[in-house]
This record gives sequence, structure tokens and C-alpha cells, in this order.
Amino acid sequence: MEQSFQLLTIFLILGSACAHIGGFGEQPLSKIAIEKATLNLHDSASVKAFPPVIGLQGEDTQWVTVALEYPNPAADDWVGVFSPAKFNSATCPPVDDPEEQKPYICTAPIKYKYAKDSNPDYTKTGKASLKFLLINQRADFSFALFSGGLSNPKLVAVSNFISFANPKAPVYPRLAQGKSWNEMTVTWTSGYDINEAIPFVEWGIMGELRTRAPAGTLTFDRSSMCGSPARTVGWRDPGFIHTSFLKNLWPNVVYIYRMGHRLVDGSFIWSKFYSFRSSPYPGQDSLQRVIIFGDMGKGERDGSNEYSNYQPGALNTTDQIIRDLNNIDIVFHIGDLSYANGYISQWDQFTSQVEPIASTVPYMVGSGNHERDWPDSGSFYDQNDSGGECGVLAETMFYVPAENRAKFWYSTDYGMFRFW
Repeated sequence: MEQSFQLLTIFLILGSACAHIGGFGEQPLSKIAIEKATLNLHDSASVKAFPPVIGLQGEDTQWVTVALEYPNPAADDWVGVFSPAKFNSATCPPVDDPEEQKPYICTAPIKYKYAKDSNPDYTKTGKASLKFLLINQRADFSFALFSGGLSNPKLVAVSNFISFANPKAPVYPRLAQGKSWNEMTVTWTSGYDINEAIPFVEWGIMGELRTRAPAGTLTFDRSSMCGSPARTVGWRDPGFIHTSFLKNLWPNVVYIYRMGHRLVDGSFIWSKFYSFRSSPYPGQDSLQRVIIFGDMGKGERDGSNEYSNYQPGALNTTDQIIRDLNNIDIVFHIGDLSYANGYISQWDQFTSQVEPIASTVPYMVGSGNHERDWPDSGSFYDQNDSGGECGVLAETMFYVPAENRAKFWYSTDYGMFRFW
């Protein structure tokens, strides 16, 4: 009997040649000269954030309101979101010379907005109320009002601290095909070290008994970065990245899963439930619906980081894939993933953005110049495009079935096809 097969591939081409036009490849946080910030606290200025505790129902994303008042308003006043909430010089890394003066602030905010964004009359009234969409990033948050614009920031006032109910919760699962067709990997991020809790995935065929698979844990520190800003103002603790291997899957079957951590006292921390459909049997007569694209980046749903000027296509592409997810089997994001460019906090933002996709279908990634390139680091191009990440973030945050993940060369089988 003659065997037939079909491959439906939708290419969303955001070519690298166009990626740097109009600031697309630029990281907006790089515009902030945070290391030049000076202290200029004003007794009559105030910043208040609420609610003080978020994620009370297990949410990993929630809106917060920031109300501010300043008697000397200007059009270039801005509010930065800092996490961890404490960001003064006490958090700066040691300096080589004891007499060398530390900057007052040595870490960039995770996002920012101009104070006038929500109130065109801010320069007259000195009052504004801003909305920020926060994601769980393993630490508390504070909001700081600066005058002097982005290039000459002066710290005017700092808000109260707010936090997720469980900042360490397991979040943002990323599926990937394993090294065999009937293996799925689940990678996620949490604040739990293996000395504090044992990571695992509980999984099984929908409607049947579930089993548990252990997970390995990776992390890295500032010394793993190749240069600035990843090693300096862009550094942020990445938490712990866990990967579990779900083996011997039945072909073309829906599985449910959730991530868990068993604490030392015997209690459990759980994520919400997710689901995926396993790969068809190799050679099975089937339709493979594949999305392949590159150079997407991330966008801000709350309009922060001057969203309209930076990567507006990122959310458009993400949302279109989410709308079509029932008609997609596997996704290949072939490089230039987050455009974090050395601002480590943006990788959490990116994994949150793609979570509806990556938690449901395999999200296979490649390494681009904005993940890997750094002078004298072994990258193909001797450029600064990774912002000092030199591939560490991409190869740690996402699993790929490569013999050497640092090289990012791999193949994977799905249904009738082998992808190289």
C-alpha cells in the first residue's frame, strides 16, 4: 500500500537582516544610564504601590497600580521597576580597589515607564497613576521615581515593597522533544535550590493514573557571563532551571503534567496543570503542522519600556501562534530569542510571554547572534550582540537534544520528519 504524508509548515520570517532596523535589535533598558544615578530624595515626593501581596490565587502574572506625587514634575520623569526591591549600593559586587567609589545603583530596572504616560497633565499636576503587569521572578519589587531622564537619572522617591505570595513557585514550563521520538522534556524555573526542595514532574495520560519523574537542576552566577551588561548592570539572579525527562510516551496521545517541589518537611509546592500531545509514531501517516521563525524578541503588555518603539511584532507573533495553537504540533524558534542582550531579567519576561505556547507544544530553539556573539568567546561572529551572555542563558533556560548544548547543533524526529 502506498504511504502518504503531509507537512504543513508556516514560516514567520522576521529576517535577521531587518532585525536591527529601527531599533528592533536594541534592548531598551540599555538606554538607562543607571550607573550614573544620583540620590536626590524629595520629602514631598511619594510613590505607593498596591496591592502589597499578589498571586494569592496562585497567579504568576498580575497587574499592580503605582500612584506617585512630585512637586517638581518634568516631562522626562520616569518610574523604574526594581526586583529585588532593595537596589542601593549595598547590593553592588565588591570592587577591586577599596577606595574605588561604588555607584549608588548598580543594577538596571526590569522595566520602566514615563510618569506622564498615564496623565498628559502630569507636568502640571505632579500626579500620576501607572499600571504595571508583573510576573513572578523569585523576588520582591519596588518602584522608584527618577528625574533627569534616562541619561542623567536622579532618584527622587522609592515605593513600598510588594511581593508574590510565593516568589519561589515553579513557573513558565518549556517543552522540548528529547533525544528520542517518544521522549518529552519539561524545563521550568523556580526559586528552589535542590538543598531546599526536590524538583519533579507529575504526569500521565489524561484520565489515567499519573507517575512522577525527577528533574535535574542548573543555574549560573555572574562569573559565567562574558562581559557587560550581563556581568554588571544587567545581572540578575536567574534562579534555578529544572528539566525532567518524560520517557516511553505512547504516540499521538494527550498527556497532562504539573511541576512539583518536595520540601524538606515533606510538603509539596505545585504548579497548575498543563497538557501536551505526544509525537506521532515515526513513519505514521499523519499531518505535521510546524511553525518556524526567528528574531522575535519580547514585548511588554503593559506598554512599558516604550513598547511601541521596540519589537512590537513580538507580541503580535506570539498572540497569533496562541490563537492558532490547536492547529500547531511543534515550534522552531531558530535564533535571536529574547533580545535580552545582557539584561538577565528579560529572560523571565520572555519565558512568561511564550508560556502558553511552550507549555503546550515542543518549543525547539536555536542560537542566534543575540544569544551567543561575544569577542574571543568562540562565537562565529566577533561581535558584542549577546551583551555578555555568550550563549549561557539560551542553553540553560531551554533544553535542546544536543550532545553538546553549548554548540546548539542537534536533530529531532517528529512524525514523518527529521529536523536538523
